[in-house]
Amino acid sequence: MAQEAVRPEVGKPLAAASNLMRSGKHREALAKTREADAVGGKSAYESFVVDRMMGFAAASAGDAQTAAKALQSAMDSGKMSGSEKLTAMEALVSAYYRAKDFKGAAAWADRYTRAGGTNAQITGLSAQLRYMSGDSAGAARELNAQVAGDIKAGRKPSEEKLQLLANAYLNQKNTDGYLATLEKLVTYYPKQSYWTDVISRVSRKTGFADRLALEVYRLKFATNNMASVEDFMQMAQLAMQEGFNAEGKKVVEKGFAANVLGQGPQAERQKRLLDLANKRVATEAATFAQLEKEANASADGSLLVNLGMSLVGAGQTAKGIAMMEQGIQKGGLKRPEDSKLRLGIAYLMAGQKPKAVQMLKTVQGKDGTADVARLWTLHAQQH
Repeated sequence: MAQEAVRPEVGKPLAAASNLMRSGKHREALAKTREADAVGGKSAYESFVVDRMMGFAAASAGDAQTAAKALQSAMDSGKMSGSEKLTAMEALVSAYYRAKDFKGAAAWADRYTRAGGTNAQITGLSAQLRYMSGDSAGAARELNAQVAGDIKAGRKPSEEKLQLLANAYLNQKNTDGYLATLEKLVTYYPKQSYWTDVISRVSRKTGFADRLALEVYRLKFATNNMASVEDFMQMAQLAMQEGFNAEGKKVVEKGFAANVLGQGPQAERQKRLLDLANKRVATEAATFAQLEKEANASADGSLLVNLGMSLVGAGQTAKGIAMMEQGIQKGGLKRPEDSKLRLGIAYLMAGQKPKAVQMLKTVQGKDGTADVARLWTLHAQQH
């Protein structure tokens, strides 16, 4: 059609620009498109062709503003096909990204997705671009929806996606969102660093009860997060203070085996703690029958629960768990949620994963008990 023709004075610089583009000389190509644009009296079609070539040349040259103006004009002309519009939007996302204008890149990525674009490199970049542009709240909303969609579809959310979501929540000082994402990270990617972070943050929550310190240390021990002298010494001492002497002994022995204990100026003190643990284990064995009699006679089932936990820590899991179950059934518990938490941990220590998960999921409480039980549940589900 005659109206679709391009005059030589417009076509010649555009042809030169096209050749320069193929040679990778994008800035020179952009200069040639400006020559074509300077021609007066252009038809609508000539303007469209110039805008299209200028837009792609500018995008490749890294001139995002010129690219956006020219390609927007080309798209508004009504002469660009749907697939070509998507290609133009991809070019604009790339141009804005290279120019480090992440807000602009995010806007074009959103527009591309709304227009039906399916290039995963663009659609998957949208949330990251929001984050990089400073829109942490928008990034979190988008990433949260993506993660929920992955989980609903039975897909494993990528580690990178979860890390970005965690950082988006962290930037907003959204502790609950950050913790929830950390829990997903330890669920799908149970790295030691994630466990260290989630255990630390849960135990520092407002209102977290000090009495749960031993349960926290037990979780650190189970997830290989015992790294310092203080970790081993504190856990062992707490266990022995609560009457779990065999467990305390195992902790100290593990510290020595890992060469964390027994070194430096505190080595003698640490050796004395091991000696004390050995002595208490021997004494406990000699007095166990009396302790069991007292626990059975008590109206409070907590004594049976704790005595049973002591047996589990000593490796007598069957007898210990039976005693803990008896204590819970007996009732009169001062802290029933604590007792259920310990029974869930005991089931897991005995290798009874389904029972452990079932019990741990029943634990309630706003003082940290339910939080610790939830982390133990995540740990149980990884084994």
